[in-house]
Amino acid sequence: MSTVKYTKEHEWVRVEGDSAYVGVSQYALEQLGDLVFVEVPEAGRELKQGDEAAVVESVKAASEIYAPLSGAVLEGNAAVADDPTAVSPDANGDGWFFKMSIADAGELDGLMDEDAYRAYTAGLE
Repeated sequence: MSTVKYTKEHEWVRVEGDSAYVGVSQYALEQLGDLVFVEVPEAGRELKQGDEAAVVESVKAASEIYAPLSGAVLEGNAAVADDPTAVSPDANGDGWFFKMSIADAGELDGLMDEDAYRAYTAGLE
Protein backbone atom coordinates (compact mmCIF):
# COMPACT_ATOMS: atom_id res chain seq x y z
CA MET A 1 0.00 0.00 0.00
CA SER A 2 1.30 3.45 -0.88
CA THR A 3 1.34 6.47 1.41
CA VAL A 4 0.04 9.83 0.13
CA LYS A 5 1.05 13.12 1.76
CA TYR A 6 0.35 16.76 0.87
CA THR A 7 2.17 20.09 1.11
CA LYS A 8 0.74 23.53 1.90
CA GLU A 9 1.62 24.46 -1.70
CA HIS A 10 -0.83 21.75 -2.88
CA GLU A 11 1.61 19.13 -4.14
CA TRP A 12 0.90 15.50 -3.33
CA VAL A 13 3.50 12.79 -2.82
CA ARG A 14 2.70 9.11 -3.28
CA VAL A 15 5.43 6.98 -1.72
CA GLU A 16 6.08 3.61 -3.31
CA GLY A 17 9.06 1.83 -1.79
CA ASP A 18 12.10 4.11 -1.82
CA SER A 19 10.73 6.48 -4.45
CA ALA A 20 7.82 8.88 -4.74
CA TYR A 21 5.48 10.21 -7.41
CA VAL A 22 4.70 13.93 -7.22
CA GLY A 23 1.73 15.84 -8.62
CA VAL A 24 -0.69 18.64 -7.82
CA SER A 25 -3.85 18.19 -5.82
CA GLN A 26 -7.36 18.26 -7.20
CA TYR A 27 -7.92 21.39 -5.08
CA ALA A 28 -5.04 23.15 -6.86
CA LEU A 29 -6.36 22.13 -10.27
CA GLU A 30 -9.78 23.52 -9.41
CA GLN A 31 -8.15 26.84 -8.47
CA LEU A 32 -5.98 26.92 -11.61
CA GLY A 33 -8.59 25.95 -14.17
CA ASP A 34 -7.72 24.25 -17.45
CA LEU A 35 -4.00 23.58 -17.85
CA VAL A 36 -2.43 24.69 -21.12
CA PHE A 37 1.27 23.99 -20.42
CA VAL A 38 3.23 21.67 -18.12
CA GLU A 39 7.02 21.58 -17.81
CA VAL A 40 8.37 18.58 -15.90
CA PRO A 41 11.94 18.19 -14.59
CA GLU A 42 14.49 16.03 -16.38
CA ALA A 43 15.74 12.75 -14.94
CA GLY A 44 18.93 13.13 -12.94
CA ARG A 45 18.15 16.58 -11.55
CA GLU A 46 18.92 16.83 -7.83
CA LEU A 47 16.25 18.58 -5.78
CA LYS A 48 16.17 19.83 -2.22
CA GLN A 49 12.85 20.06 -0.40
CA GLY A 50 11.19 23.34 -1.47
CA ASP A 51 13.12 23.73 -4.75
CA GLU A 52 11.14 24.74 -7.82
CA ALA A 53 10.77 21.49 -9.75
CA ALA A 54 8.13 22.00 -12.44
CA VAL A 55 5.90 24.68 -13.95
CA VAL A 56 2.22 24.67 -14.86
CA GLU A 57 0.32 27.30 -16.79
CA SER A 58 -3.43 27.48 -16.94
CA VAL A 59 -5.98 29.77 -18.48
CA LYS A 60 -5.92 31.70 -15.17
CA ALA A 61 -2.29 31.69 -13.96
CA ALA A 62 1.21 30.25 -14.05
CA SER A 63 2.40 28.37 -11.00
CA GLU A 64 5.52 26.60 -9.81
CA ILE A 65 5.49 23.05 -8.50
CA TYR A 66 7.90 22.61 -5.60
CA ALA A 67 9.81 19.51 -4.56
CA PRO A 68 8.01 18.14 -1.50
CA LEU A 69 11.08 16.08 -0.61
CA SER A 70 14.81 16.05 -1.28
CA GLY A 71 16.10 13.57 -3.84
CA ALA A 72 16.89 12.99 -7.49
CA VAL A 73 14.36 13.09 -10.31
CA LEU A 74 14.03 9.57 -11.70
CA GLU A 75 11.51 10.36 -14.42
CA GLY A 76 9.43 13.25 -15.71
CA ASN A 77 5.93 12.35 -16.91
CA ALA A 78 6.15 13.03 -20.66
CA ALA A 79 2.43 12.29 -21.05
CA VAL A 80 1.39 15.38 -19.07
CA ALA A 81 4.10 17.53 -20.67
CA ASP A 82 2.82 16.52 -24.12
CA ASP A 83 -0.86 16.89 -23.16
CA PRO A 84 -1.52 19.08 -20.08
CA THR A 85 -5.21 18.14 -20.14
CA ALA A 86 -4.14 14.62 -19.08
CA VAL A 87 -3.53 15.94 -15.54
CA SER A 88 -7.11 16.88 -14.67
CA PRO A 89 -9.02 13.59 -15.08
CA ASP A 90 -6.67 11.73 -12.71
CA ALA A 91 -4.69 14.33 -10.76
CA ASN A 92 -3.79 11.91 -7.97
CA GLY A 93 -3.02 9.00 -10.30
CA ASP A 94 -1.77 9.10 -13.89
CA GLY A 95 -1.62 12.92 -13.71
CA TRP A 96 1.68 12.82 -11.76
CA PHE A 97 4.43 15.26 -12.79
CA PHE A 98 7.62 13.45 -11.80
CA LYS A 99 9.00 10.45 -9.94
CA MET A 100 11.87 11.01 -7.52
CA SER A 101 14.13 9.15 -5.13
CA ILE A 102 13.69 9.89 -1.43
CA ALA A 103 16.92 11.19 0.12
CA ASP A 104 15.47 11.72 3.61
CA ALA A 105 12.30 9.83 4.54
CA GLY A 106 12.10 11.97 7.70
CA GLU A 107 10.93 14.88 5.51
CA LEU A 108 7.64 13.02 5.04
CA ASP A 109 6.83 13.67 8.70
CA GLY A 110 6.47 17.39 7.95
CA LEU A 111 3.79 16.80 5.30
CA MET A 112 0.03 16.45 5.81
CA ASP A 113 -2.05 13.30 5.49
CA GLU A 114 -5.30 13.44 3.51
CA ASP A 115 -7.49 14.42 6.48
CA ALA A 116 -5.14 17.23 7.54
CA TYR A 117 -4.92 18.49 3.95
CA ARG A 118 -8.70 18.46 3.58
CA ALA A 119 -9.00 20.53 6.78
CA TYR A 120 -6.25 22.88 5.55
CA THR A 121 -7.97 23.54 2.21
CA ALA A 122 -11.36 23.99 3.91
CA GLY A 123 -9.76 26.81 5.91
CA LEU A 124 -8.68 28.54 2.69
CA GLU A 125 -12.20 28.94 1.34
